[in-house]
Amino acid sequence: MTEEDLRRRAEKVAREKIGFQVHFGIYLAVNAFLIALWYFTVTPFGSVFPWFIFPLFGWGIGIVGHFLAAYRGETYIASVTQKEYEKMKKRQL
Repeated sequence: MTEEDLRRRAEKVAREKIGFQVHFGIYLAVNAFLIALWYFTVTPFGSVFPWFIFPLFGWGIGIVGHFLAAYRGETYIASVTQKEYEKMKKRQL
């Protein structure tokens, strides 16, 4: 792998991590707004069901997936690839 290939790969990983950080920031801001909206619109004698939990948890699943892809994806793929390569090499001997 050349220096330029390594640099491109590092830039790709950095972009993925920054993408996750932006996504997580938006997630926090939107869900804080939804919680505030719920809090300030609940009437004293009305329903107090916390409806905001549905987007919070639903979107949270996506956030976990994005985190795993950004922070574990490249490293995990590289380690599994190395292990598979070593297994294949042993079988050839």
